[in-house]
Amino acid sequence: MIEARAVKIAGKGEVDVLSLGTLAVRDPGEGELRVKVAAAGLNRADLLQRRGFYPAPPGVPADVPGLEYSGTVEQVGPGVLGLSVGDAVMGIVSGGAMATHLVTHARETMKVPPGVSLVDAAAIPEVFLTAYDALFVQARLRLGQSVLVHSIGSGIGTAALQLASCAGAHVLGSSRTQDKLERCVRLGLHDGVLVTDKTFAATVAKLTQQRGCDVILDTVGGAYLAENVKALAPLGRLVVIGLMGGAAAELPLGLLLAKRAQVIGTVLRSRPLEEKATLSQQFARDVSPLFESGKLRPVIDAVLPMSEIRAAHERMERNDSFGKLVMAWE
Repeated sequence: MIEARAVKIAGKGEVDVLSLGTLAVRDPGEGELRVKVAAAGLNRADLLQRRGFYPAPPGVPADVPGLEYSGTVEQVGPGVLGLSVGDAVMGIVSGGAMATHLVTHARETMKVPPGVSLVDAAAIPEVFLTAYDALFVQARLRLGQSVLVHSIGSGIGTAALQLASCAGAHVLGSSRTQDKLERCVRLGLHDGVLVTDKTFAATVAKLTQQRGCDVILDTVGGAYLAENVKALAPLGRLVVIGLMGGAAAELPLGLLLAKRAQVIGTVLRSRPLEEKATLSQQFARDVSPLFESGKLRPVIDAVLPMSEIRAAHERMERNDSFGKLVMAWE
């Protein structure tokens, strides 16, 4: 058992409930690692957890946020194969990543791709795993198909854009900010959709010769549901991975049936260990080499010290960042 420094959440509320404190971190057990954390990505789930809307599942620190990390292996538990003390690693966890140390299952852990720094690696796991799973596992995106990615300038948006481009898809992206659309062109965006009044289906129809998109990756939820169904192509798949625009809306079932379309909901945090381990290993095999070759890269808006966690939350809530916010230990 060691004492770690950690970001702590003292109840539900605004950023003033965040502070730096301490956390007892145990030794790793069978099949586990203890990692000395270099940095952790900030995600909207952390903001929701702070406000009391997204509590940590059992078995992880309830008052320490953080769903992804990068660092070095400090201690190896019994039965661990393929990883050693000193290895540079990254991964997703169900909580507690914003601490100087954490214990995680070795099968959920991925080696940092060669050429990627530890700090940059903290911007990879949550957004790239989420996008990879949503696009290719859940929605079965294929070569030559079209995909609409909402909030294209976000961490998940920039990750999905790059992954879909590498797979030969035609990528449309929506944003409420023209500047973010222009910056995404340099990442491979084919068509930008500026959303000013929560409508976009007509623009998507025009850009796709009235066909619509084969896949839509949605982080907004309720506010975009009806427009999403309108913007789908026949046999299209809408994957909902966030509810920034509300959790309830009216679903146009007649149109959904006519298009023989699908609405798929997905989340990583609450999945069983085996599912997350399988996804992590698939990602390490199929996607990590693309970072080493330079075909993929984490898009980072800013790297801030953990001591500025309140400012980081405020910055994310203003929605003016492009890509990821990363919190690093000093």
